[in-house]
Amino acid sequence: MEGKPQNPHLASISKSATENSRPSSMIVKKAHTVIPAHIVAEAISKLQGEGLDLRWSGPITPTEMQYVEQYVLAKYPQYASLVEGEMIDLSSLCINEESSELADEKGKSPRGNFRESKPSFGSNLPDLDMTQLEPSRLLDILTKKSSFPGSFISIPEIQARNKVLKHCGLSDNEYLVLFTPNYKDAMMLVGESYPFFRGNIYMSILGEEIDCVREFASYKEAKVILAPESWLDLRIKGSQLSQYFRRKCKHSPKGLFSYPVEVNGTRYSTHWISEAHRNSWHVLLDATALVAGKDRLNLALHQPDFVLCSLENTHAHPSSITCLLVRKKSFDTTTASSQVE
Repeated sequence: MEGKPQNPHLASISKSATENSRPSSMIVKKAHTVIPAHIVAEAISKLQGEGLDLRWSGPITPTEMQYVEQYVLAKYPQYASLVEGEMIDLSSLCINEESSELADEKGKSPRGNFRESKPSFGSNLPDLDMTQLEPSRLLDILTKKSSFPGSFISIPEIQARNKVLKHCGLSDNEYLVLFTPNYKDAMMLVGESYPFFRGNIYMSILGEEIDCVREFASYKEAKVILAPESWLDLRIKGSQLSQYFRRKCKHSPKGLFSYPVEVNGTRYSTHWISEAHRNSWHVLLDATALVAGKDRLNLALHQPDFVLCSLENTHAHPSSITCLLVRKKSFDTTTASSQVE
């Protein structure tokens, strides 16, 4: 055969056979780089559980490839360069229940009826782990997410959750992420669920017009302290904020402290989170002034109990939602609120 001209038709067939000899059903290629087949199989297996009609054999269709790419982008960011850009649609992630309006009548709960809070008597040492939240919508959601990990998570939610956790420098092993349509709904979830009672404290540096939690604290007869923003200045020796953290209280935890990480371009230290924890306080950090994916916020060291942040939705109509991160270690979500009398 050497030296003889090759039939162009046979050469074409031989080349085609060589290219098609390798099965394409379990391989995703881009720029001569291959995503491991077991990851693609894992994506297909996961998506079959979501009720999608995906096959185990045969070439992957463009529609199937789109879902596989989204899964790989969300679960394996190290392969992000092999797939197209993020396709996060946040419109379906929010808690879609209607928000209840704050009470118009004196003595009425800001959200509705709830179980009367019972004080817990602590020791001299901080005791912040596994506090029982009030029966509430938030507790129901956290209980489901804790009891059935992965069963209630869609691919867009995985993508959005990973982006938020990366922005905060936190892990999904330590935090649960919820999405709400706006800031007020997120604050309402915290206010109705936190175990305020007569004897513990709610101390806040958030603006009165946005702080819905204080309504719940007042209704449950907790002491409300409205602190000025100047208390966050670390340059003040013997600051009043530190003094309030150290105040004696026969209950543990002493209560909830809320403050913003940034106001009008002024960035405040996350050191206050650790100081509050050392003195047996829970912390709600408002980081909604920062832009997820742009401004750096590393909370891996301090780990607040609640974090509020914003995530932009650029998939369809420009909009943003509020993300509520809840630290698993801080709150007991093993008992559903429906089981609590």
